[in-house]
Amino acid sequence: MTAIPEDFTGYIAVVKRDCDTCRLIEPALQSAAASREIRVYSQDDPAFPAAIEGVIDERALELSYRLNIEIVPTLIQVESGEEQARLVGWQREAWRRLTDLPELGAGLPEFSPGCGSKSLEPGMPEKLAFRFGDTVLQARRVEVASQQDEHELMFERGWSDGLPLVPPTEERVLNMLSGTTRSPTEIIGIIPPDKAPCTIEKVAINAVMAGCKPEYLPVVLAAVEAACLDEFCMHGVLATTYFAAPIVIVNGPVAAQIGMNWSHNALGQGNRANSTIGRALQLVIRNVGGGRPGGVDRSTLGQPGKVGFCFAERERDSFWESLAVERGFSPEQSTVTLFAGGGVLPIGDQKSRRPESLTRSLALSLKSVYHGKIYGNTDALLVISPENMRVFRQAGWSKARFREALDEALTVDGRDVQAGAGGIAEGMPPRLAEKRLTKFRPDGLLIVHAGGGAGMWSAVITGWGRSGAHGSVPVTVAIKS
Repeated sequence: MTAIPEDFTGYIAVVKRDCDTCRLIEPALQSAAASREIRVYSQDDPAFPAAIEGVIDERALELSYRLNIEIVPTLIQVESGEEQARLVGWQREAWRRLTDLPELGAGLPEFSPGCGSKSLEPGMPEKLAFRFGDTVLQARRVEVASQQDEHELMFERGWSDGLPLVPPTEERVLNMLSGTTRSPTEIIGIIPPDKAPCTIEKVAINAVMAGCKPEYLPVVLAAVEAACLDEFCMHGVLATTYFAAPIVIVNGPVAAQIGMNWSHNALGQGNRANSTIGRALQLVIRNVGGGRPGGVDRSTLGQPGKVGFCFAERERDSFWESLAVERGFSPEQSTVTLFAGGGVLPIGDQKSRRPESLTRSLALSLKSVYHGKIYGNTDALLVISPENMRVFRQAGWSKARFREALDEALTVDGRDVQAGAGGIAEGMPPRLAEKRLTKFRPDGLLIVHAGGGAGMWSAVITGWGRSGAHGSVPVTVAIKS
């Protein structure tokens, strides 16, 4: 929708009193208006310029929004309602050529830069997009009384994960939606456990509440799409009494583009993208799908990652192919991998300088995942730090060679882990006593590179145990713009 009448031919000038250049060129505008059809729009004072008759009150900023005015003064040449040319600031010779008035601005400086348009003041683009934009939000609006604390309201309504939320005003939601080219009404998936249809707009609302920036939204959308895949089994991740939560691992160029952390404290706090992307996914599950603790969420103890757990793989100086490349994507693609993980188990090995020793050391910790005597139906995510990675780099070990050695180190005799062995009732069935057992199911061990450059620490993020075909499978999806 244009703000210029279809039958108008002439010039449009957008000015504001609070601009030195606009005040400077008032005589030029008066002179041009004497012989040309000029409509002057004033953003802050309809009595300015005083020398011009019929100044149009532009304090609502609708025309400035629709014509994308960034600088005042702006002069636009119009023919039959269509923009032909545009000038910003005062450029005497350019104004003379555009208006075909060779004496315009005589006595004025040749050049004077303009000022920022009021339509671009902080928070104003979002407000104007809500007032005049083409996107109409579908979500139900919640009225907040003048004396009511909007933050407390969100707690009382049960929208929060226990932490404060950013109020999802229309302006903020529209600004969030600017982070994607996808339609707000597109159904992105069916969210468990309530099997509720979820639109892009609903994801954007929860991304606002989580504290995301608009540029994070495509990553959040990919995470939601991954969570809706049958093989990830989000309903089961919620309903299990285990510690499981969806952990988001980001690969590809998008991680750097949005400023994600893959270095020091990558699994911890302090990075806005890491913290809010994981939280946004959990809020969608909670507020759209109805997955709340004590309801379908039946975790016995839970873990901090159930608020949100997201990080990026350290790819820029990695010796090995990334997780996404291992899973069939190109290095140029940006992806999200969702892993149903429990807590973080630190691995401290300060002495291993050979890959054989370090591999066996890592395997020793991996054997304890879920339970030291449970084999064949678990997953894990192994996060290798740069100092540990250096051992494999210096020895020339590829990721494939490491996996082969690790699998061997994670294979045990069934009799050693059968129920009752070591005086521990838990364990594998006696029928497997003569078998050689591997710790993880096929493709159940994910390996990523992350962390700061100092410290001989790696970590295991424990996976969710399963029985037969039941359980969650890690899934990877491409991030769409």
